[in-house]
Amino acid sequence: MKFLSSIFSVVVVCFWSAVVPANAQANVTQFHNHDSRDGLYVDSAFTQSAAANLIRDLNFDGTIVGNVYAQPLYIEGGPGGSAMVIAVTLSNNVYALDAVDGSIIWQRNAGPPVSAADLCNPKFDSVGIIGTPIVDLASRALFLDAMTTPDGGETIKHLILSLNVDTGDINPGWPVDVEATASYNGINFTPEVQQQRPALGIVSNILYVGYGSMRDGCVYHGWLVGVPIDNPASVMAWASATDTGRWGGAIWGVGGIASDGKNPFVTTGNTFPRPGSSPLPWTGGEAVIRFQPGPIFTGDPSDYWVPTNWRTLDNNDADLGSCGPLLVDVPGATPSHLIVAMGKDRKAYLVNRDDLGGISQPITSAQVGNAAILQAPVTYRTEQDTYVAFHAEGANLSAFRITAANPPAIVTAWSMSQNGRGSPFVTSTDGTSNMVVWLVGADAGGDQRLHGFDGETGSVVFAGGGPNELMQGTHRFNAGIAARGRIYIANDNKVYAFAVPATTPTPTPSITPTPTITPTPSITPTPTITPTPSITPTPTPRPTPTPRPRPNPPARPTPQR
Repeated sequence: MKFLSSIFSVVVVCFWSAVVPANAQANVTQFHNHDSRDGLYVDSAFTQSAAANLIRDLNFDGTIVGNVYAQPLYIEGGPGGSAMVIAVTLSNNVYALDAVDGSIIWQRNAGPPVSAADLCNPKFDSVGIIGTPIVDLASRALFLDAMTTPDGGETIKHLILSLNVDTGDINPGWPVDVEATASYNGINFTPEVQQQRPALGIVSNILYVGYGSMRDGCVYHGWLVGVPIDNPASVMAWASATDTGRWGGAIWGVGGIASDGKNPFVTTGNTFPRPGSSPLPWTGGEAVIRFQPGPIFTGDPSDYWVPTNWRTLDNNDADLGSCGPLLVDVPGATPSHLIVAMGKDRKAYLVNRDDLGGISQPITSAQVGNAAILQAPVTYRTEQDTYVAFHAEGANLSAFRITAANPPAIVTAWSMSQNGRGSPFVTSTDGTSNMVVWLVGADAGGDQRLHGFDGETGSVVFAGGGPNELMQGTHRFNAGIAARGRIYIANDNKVYAFAVPATTPTPTPSITPTPTITPTPSITPTPTITPTPSITPTPTPRPTPTPRPRPNPPARPTPQR
């Protein structure tokens, strides 16, 4: 049987090579496929009739070690011309799998993960790589953040690594030790209280990595760290709630850093007053923020938006930043360059991306969810309308339309009952037709299956399949990807591959995705940047490490994140 399996793999590889032109690549380099975080995958194989008959490829191995919360990536042109599926785990394992048979091309461990006993109120045990990595195709570099300890928890580090995506080797000048290089307004980065969940982004050759808390507990800040990919010694950073008596403001939404091609955008969560402090002004929480390259926050109202009830959101732990920003262009609308922000308060907000407006009312807002919205949403455009689809916490998969009006409005499109905690993604045959919104029934309450819904009506396209399509070890925030007529989903200890029948993989190469987001005008300050010292590629423990005092959490409930 092993001999026959090997013959099958060779035949499929030869078939794939023969029908896919070398220059027609279909790479998935980042979370939700594009800088805008739209979550759209254009692939002519995914007609709705073909999607209805999706089956799991039982010849795809996909064995990995460790629990998975990150989305997989798909990179073509690997060793021997192979396509690779990249997967990362909480055990700090990084894998490049053959995209046809799921065998391991290379693997690397980024260092021992950190035990929950050595961290402040963690959700996971142990903690390694959580956020979705990103690939820079020009340099063939894979970037990720790994939480690690070289000495059993005495020394705790967040290391930003750059790996050769074809070999897994660490690139020269990396990793970057975040604690040793990141500071802002006199505040230093404290690795044991910061968690790296949001997806990484690259804008104009700068890698951006966001950080929040494990869960609300010990004193933390929201951090955005910028590392030039050609000069990793020159690190810049911004942190929320550092200049007054507040703390918090995490960057923690799984969608992470979005971009219009010029500037990075983030959303932030709730902040807290320090004990005994009087009411204080806004300090970076509950916000949509546009940064200048660096990251540099100008403080100009055109570069941030905060709802007028931000203190109420703070007090209710109703994070605006639980999803990450979604950048949407709506032709015919005024304004047409928008950001969609969604959060725990069940609302969707439309904000003018060209002028965010400071602490102000949004263009419009509406309650769109029947529960808190934590999963990253998606956006897609049919020939008639612009849609946003999202999954409320453990409840409904829903969609609304954004009207091409002055001003644009939010109109309910459809809602389907679907339990679980996955983040949706979308396929289309050409960018406007055959829209299928996919969702994993993940985590507690889910059925551990993949589901597909018509993007215009919400009607069921794929109902989860049969016994072979059942998955194991799915988690909240899990999102799949589509490439070459296949869907890949990374779960605990395994990557699963699904395919449309009879054409595995699809001979038709993917079509160029949705139009590029129009860059927004921004204020360009001229700060003086002081480069930080170069980092030794392999960090060593401090000569005589002393135990870190564990911060005492404030007397406050610690809601799940």
